[in-house]
Amino acid sequence: MNVSDVLELEIEDLGPLRSPVMLVALTGLFDIAGAATTALDQFAPADTAVTIGGIDPDPFYDFTQERPQVVFDDGEIRMIRWPENEFDVVRGRGARDLVVLVGVEPHLGWRTYSACITHVARRLDCEAVVTVGSAAEPVPHTRTPQVTGSTTDQDLARRLGIGQPTYQGVTGVVGVIQTDLADAGIPSVSLRVGIPHYLMNAEHPQAVGALQTHLAHVLNVDPPDQDAEFSEDVRKWRGLHDEVASGDVQLQMYVKMLEHDFDRRAEAAIPSADDLGAQFEEFLREQRDD
Repeated sequence: MNVSDVLELEIEDLGPLRSPVMLVALTGLFDIAGAATTALDQFAPADTAVTIGGIDPDPFYDFTQERPQVVFDDGEIRMIRWPENEFDVVRGRGARDLVVLVGVEPHLGWRTYSACITHVARRLDCEAVVTVGSAAEPVPHTRTPQVTGSTTDQDLARRLGIGQPTYQGVTGVVGVIQTDLADAGIPSVSLRVGIPHYLMNAEHPQAVGALQTHLAHVLNVDPPDQDAEFSEDVRKWRGLHDEVASGDVQLQMYVKMLEHDFDRRAEAAIPSADDLGAQFEEFLREQRDD
């Protein structure tokens, strides 16, 4: 199975992009509570994004696990909706254009799936790829979620003051994508937000907002609008999270321990989103000059 067998890409009439960066978020192992895919969905709203292609789902999924859905189009035509992996281009959000992939982690054919992403990044001359995720971590729900980053690029890690991956063990397709991008010479960064592991099955709009704000600062683009409805969601879910904790004395004690540890780590020298953005922009500018 080759990339050309599964990837459809129509960019002949697209025109040049301004310093494009690709953003990737996939449901599955690296999308706890759906925070990552929700965050990126709002960077590419249907009324402004232009779909330029997609990956054929048929070779990549066990449809007994990722089942297609029956839907009605305009309330009239009954149709099947298959898992989607579409590439959208978003212009005019700030200093650069974005190529956004919000998709579904495949069950099969990971190498070919990853090669599709690398191919699109090359064809569109993306200066970098940022994978966005959310992970279950020992963090308290009572604090603003922190966004952390890593990169396989040693120079980029040094410039941004972020770590290089040290994890060994089972991985998701995002780990494969990061390795393939490094082999292709395309700079990539992985950003993730921590989701309280004791509430990982709930929604976390505050984590969604933290990811969006951090991404916007780092990439020097406009964040999605966070309207009154979003603020109400944050308030509602914070109240629900508090209710869960209030009904369990041991959980309350555990949350206080997590708060202490979180505050201690927050006092350490962690690069701000603005600092990361300035260094990231300088790195990409030097890449263009080279």
